[in-house]
Amino acid sequence: MTHTVVIGAGIVGACTALALLREGHQVTILEPGAPGGEQAASYGNGCWLSPMSVIPPATPGLWKKVPGFLADPLGPLAIRWSYFPRVLPWLLRYLKAGNSEAKIQRTAYALRAMLSGAPAAHAALAEEAGVVALIERRGLMYIYPSRAEFEAEAMAWRVRYKAGIEWLELNADEMRQREPHLDRRYQFGVLVEEGGHCRDPGAYVAALVALAQAQGAVLQQAGATGFRLESGRLKAVRTTTGELLADRAVICAGAHSKVLAAEAGDSVPLETERGYHAMIEGAEVGPVTPLMPSDGKMSITMTNKGLRVAGQVEIAGLAAAPNWQRAEILRDHLLRSFPGLPRDLPAERVKFWMGHRPSMPDGLPVLGLASGSQDIVHAFGHGHVGLVAAPRTARLVTQLLAGRQTEIDARPYDPKRFR
Repeated sequence: MTHTVVIGAGIVGACTALALLREGHQVTILEPGAPGGEQAASYGNGCWLSPMSVIPPATPGLWKKVPGFLADPLGPLAIRWSYFPRVLPWLLRYLKAGNSEAKIQRTAYALRAMLSGAPAAHAALAEEAGVVALIERRGLMYIYPSRAEFEAEAMAWRVRYKAGIEWLELNADEMRQREPHLDRRYQFGVLVEEGGHCRDPGAYVAALVALAQAQGAVLQQAGATGFRLESGRLKAVRTTTGELLADRAVICAGAHSKVLAAEAGDSVPLETERGYHAMIEGAEVGPVTPLMPSDGKMSITMTNKGLRVAGQVEIAGLAAAPNWQRAEILRDHLLRSFPGLPRDLPAERVKFWMGHRPSMPDGLPVLGLASGSQDIVHAFGHGHVGLVAAPRTARLVTQLLAGRQTEIDARPYDPKRFR
């Protein structure tokens, strides 16, 4: 039996472990922390299962805003001055990848192939894990002060439409019927019915890892540090507790994958986008359908633990301390969006979090066989779409390791594309 080590127990690692077990692999999951714990990006994301998240972060003309990113540490996208020299090569690639509508459309096609059908795939996994109530499929809504703001984003919606995404447009009265507690400054909405969300991403990841263990996977509390290769064949994964003999390995370590990828023969421009969330426990009001206000660019979702608002992008590396003012901005926007929330919230009812999105400059994940060994697969760098992309990523990993034709064209995600 092939022994495969899955490095990382985030949402991608959890789904990959389950997919490998179905293929008959003996699986060990390497994870230094608790699966679904607060240290993981999978814990604190925006909760959205969004098959329409096909627009890369960089769009034409964004380069003009770079001075503002540096000058405003509390803007929706900020770059810390101290980190700027280090991130500059990544940033130049990031801006170049989105400098034309044609490039964005190609990225959108590749992301759409990865994300299509994801809510149904997650619903099936949740049912198998006995946590069916954690996945809801009631759509996702983008909201605007007026139709003019929607039309100002015409390029993005044109790209989505060409990629096969459909939506319903809602006027103020229709929005009010659906979302009676929403601030009345929002007069226009776009409902994407195929979207879904997860009511507790941390608990969901933990449940999937527990399911993998119940099916025979071993969870080993350790971090991976490298590989022992002989003539291009994997012999062992090096860990913080010693060597782990292995026939195959999958790198799913999120923002910590860059060093491991280099060990496997591929230099990839992986960067961490630091994202924040704020959550109000026991929120008095909130959305029926998860929302994204155009004037905030943040997701607002009711979860099992409270009303979560997630977003913000900060480029400052893995080691810098959090800037909690960014989470306070999210909280304040949430209060403005739902006037029925109390203004005098006690501090113990508001929880802040910061985590690391593993992001590639072109907005596409790294998924493919490693250059240094055909026994190692890269599966990281999903940026803002890790949760929604995980089930198909897992299936592609199994197909790549088996040498089978992949169910979609995997070439856009090839780790060698950065050479």
